[in-house]
Amino acid sequence: MGKKNKYSIIIPTYNERLNIALIVYLVFKHLSDVDFEIIVVDDGSPDGTQDIVRQLQKVYGEDRILLRPRPRKLGLGTAYIHGLKHASGNFVVIMDADLSHHPKYLPRFIKKQMETGANIVTGTRYVSSGGVHGWNLMRKLTSRGANVLAQTLLWPGVSDLTGSFRLYQKSALEDIISSCVSKGYVFQMEMIVRASRKCYRIEEVPITFVDRVFGSSKLGGSEIVEYLKGLLYLLVTT
Repeated sequence: MGKKNKYSIIIPTYNERLNIALIVYLVFKHLSDVDFEIIVVDDGSPDGTQDIVRQLQKVYGEDRILLRPRPRKLGLGTAYIHGLKHASGNFVVIMDADLSHHPKYLPRFIKKQMETGANIVTGTRYVSSGGVHGWNLMRKLTSRGANVLAQTLLWPGVSDLTGSFRLYQKSALEDIISSCVSKGYVFQMEMIVRASRKCYRIEEVPITFVDRVFGSSKLGGSEIVEYLKGLLYLLVTT
């Protein structure tokens, strides 16, 4: 599976020392027959995340684990752009480092893309077989409400706009990301809306999103406000 393709897996990190080794192990476990590289974009984590990645490079090789750090927190969108500059694959996977995105789904993303020829395969929590584990009711309602609101206003044809576990054709990602202006929580939504407007083929794979195991969530009230601002912006500009 996927022998002629190469997959560059971009993982932005900030204070993920407790998670990064396990996520890397699981990627290698589930993609044993696939050509891939992992690009860790670390935003100056003070907890020693980069030291762990350097140890992982000694185990797996610097050609398989690429550490491409930045001096400080500069935003999720620019982290992907930074990682993309170093990607040698013709497909790019973006995923979180906090174990909320389980690497066991990666073969399903690849299989779906190969079967359909899709430009983008995105993980969705909001179809049959998908779901969320570890969230309280309020967070579930907030996330679901955000998606329903965006669906109603923007009609992107995708069930999960705010998810950040996706497989992109590299050329499509380069095209889409160059037209995005949002930061933070809104960025993923803008990416998928712009992809839809550009008529890229988008397929979905059901996933179960698991709330982070170690560390604290970075989603708060300010991100929800930014989401609503971003929604209005996309409504006007797309």
